[in-house]
Amino acid sequence: MAGVSFEAAPEIPAGVEILGVPVFSDLSVPPGAGADVDPVLLRRFGFEGKPGQAQLIPSATPSVEGTSVVALGMGEAAEVDRDVFRKAGAALARAVGHAAVIATTLPSAAKAAHGSSGLAQAAVEGIGLASYRFAGNRKKSREVHLETVTVVGADPDEVRAGQVAVDATTSARDWVNEPPRSLTPTRLGELATDLAEAHGLSVEVWDPERIVAERLGGLAGVASGSEEQARLIRVAYDPPGAGDEMAKIALVGKGITFDSGGLSLKTTSGMMTMKDDMGGAAAVLSTVAGAAVLGLGVRVVGWVAATENMPSGSAIHPGDVLVARNGTTIEVLNTDAEGRLVLADALSLAAEEKPAAIIDVATLTGAQITALGDRVAAVFSNDDTLAEKVIAAGARAGEPFWRLPLVASYRPKIDSEVADLKNVASGGGAGSIIAALFLQEFVDGTLWAHLDIAGPAWSDGDDSWLVKGGTGWGTRTLLQFLSSWA
Repeated sequence: MAGVSFEAAPEIPAGVEILGVPVFSDLSVPPGAGADVDPVLLRRFGFEGKPGQAQLIPSATPSVEGTSVVALGMGEAAEVDRDVFRKAGAALARAVGHAAVIATTLPSAAKAAHGSSGLAQAAVEGIGLASYRFAGNRKKSREVHLETVTVVGADPDEVRAGQVAVDATTSARDWVNEPPRSLTPTRLGELATDLAEAHGLSVEVWDPERIVAERLGGLAGVASGSEEQARLIRVAYDPPGAGDEMAKIALVGKGITFDSGGLSLKTTSGMMTMKDDMGGAAAVLSTVAGAAVLGLGVRVVGWVAATENMPSGSAIHPGDVLVARNGTTIEVLNTDAEGRLVLADALSLAAEEKPAAIIDVATLTGAQITALGDRVAAVFSNDDTLAEKVIAAGARAGEPFWRLPLVASYRPKIDSEVADLKNVASGGGAGSIIAALFLQEFVDGTLWAHLDIAGPAWSDGDDSWLVKGGTGWGTRTLLQFLSSWA
């Protein structure tokens, strides 16, 4: 699917089919909105100016002849923020019908927010992400008519940042939505290579022989039950002229392209969305490419451990012991707790390069969904400042995160009688915390944050900027984080 193209302009261009105009809860429009809006008519339509509302106004008078006007609810003028702009952009995208060329004067409402930065970027994200449709495998694919959006009065840098965020998230969504028979670990390695060539990244893709030679026992163990070969992927962005003194951030993504649970087999319903178990990998790869497009002043290395988790005669058994890259031995008691096994190797590799910080992203635990649902992700960290930066980046991106604790007294729950660790706890409970404590064993004291996105990685329906299917959750948070760090 060709993506929507965004541009900034000082005025509404000719030929625009629809103009999106901000309207506050008192049904007033800000100066420079580009259209006169009749409050009486809006009330007749039941429009109240609430965030996320959109209403086509047949008799509005736009400043550009031949343009239809859509009123976009902004709520109270004093409460306008990025989320309001993102919702308004999404509402506009869902209201334009078959229009191909549209414009919006949403930035005219920014003065009500005292000139806060990032509002135009949020509007672009809302429009672009709500317009997303996965091409899929239908005889007749879903058509997306929207082609060009002019954001009137916006900072061009904000519009460009929004475009990059939309493009990166769209890539992540496409990969998550692709059927697992098509998006195998081998294919994911090929996509990473294509991405690297397109954006000037360095890339390595390790095959099974290299994986064994590099002592990635967790990844090799999980892969042993599948006929599809595993891949370890490393992509890196180095800004032009970057020296060793420039900070390096390592991003680590879980890349289980399909999770059956292995011999600890999931139920039929439990497998229905398990093509999304590589959502962390998709976010990491897309983020590294996005950092290159933005030219951020920080070195970024992405690590992805990619494999299927399948049951077969060669699959690992409950009770087997694997040896991770850093030498830690792991007793596998539940083969459906496989994500932490492949992340153990990828985190170890990332830590060996001595980055300033490591952030891993994974659809890791059902317990995250139990605790926080499908609209808030969990973050764990061994550093308060790093956790705060991730949460702040998520807030700017419209991807909320809630910090959960690394409870030290729970750590003995994963002690094994036959190995250094076991991959699940005795006694049950606190599943997300237990998984995070397990991962912490492989970061070698490096500043580290773990993002459990199991719930938000998938949406069961359309809601504002989310559409049914893979959400690309974490991509924009990581881009915001890297931009702030740089």
